[in-house]
Amino acid sequence: MTGDWVVRRYSASVTELREELPRRSPRLPRTARRRQLLAAAQEVFVAQGYHAAAMDDIAETAGVSKPVLYQHFPGKLDLYLALLDRHCDDLVARVRTALDSTTDNKQRVAATLSAYFSFVAGDGEAFRLVFESDLRNEPAVRERVERALRECAEAIAATIAKDTGVAADEAHVLSVGLAGCAEIGARYWLTNPNTVDRERAVELLSALCWGGIGSFPRTGES
Repeated sequence: MTGDWVVRRYSASVTELREELPRRSPRLPRTARRRQLLAAAQEVFVAQGYHAAAMDDIAETAGVSKPVLYQHFPGKLDLYLALLDRHCDDLVARVRTALDSTTDNKQRVAATLSAYFSFVAGDGEAFRLVFESDLRNEPAVRERVERALRECAEAIAATIAKDTGVAADEAHVLSVGLAGCAEIGARYWLTNPNTVDRERAVELLSALCWGGIGSFPRTGES
């Protein structure tokens, strides 16, 4: 009887110990595991910033061991750059899609502004990795961010130059102004979401930008 009680008590203790251990994620295909790790890393980086974040925190958030994390990403910077690549590409794609969505330039301006607003409003505040990184002095980070912003401006400038006939360097100045208005306006709106709703904010900034860019007539128009 005593022996049975000891066995039962030992089994119960083992069960309690297992329940207290961190839950680990089930085995996943490599691509799915990588997505999971990147999602966990984004959560930690956005909440803590790059310098304060630790690989231990990321592994715990993902529910995996550190060796599993290191199998996919050799270091913290590798994780950060993988995330940055994803979100920089996303921003550029959104802007290009907006520009290609219509041939009406007034609507193009609105669509471009809306692209920036949707970027800052989505995906777990990923925009902070692009626009508010505490790692901008790192050459690999700076290069990626500058490339993304440059590609957005170049796409906008190409459309302006094609439709207005202004010189390429002048079109680029206009495009940087539009992109800057979109970025700063969207980030301001996000920190003050109760003052003006998103659609109205896009409408207001579109009117402001179109009032300037719209003064340049399309090629062949007076």
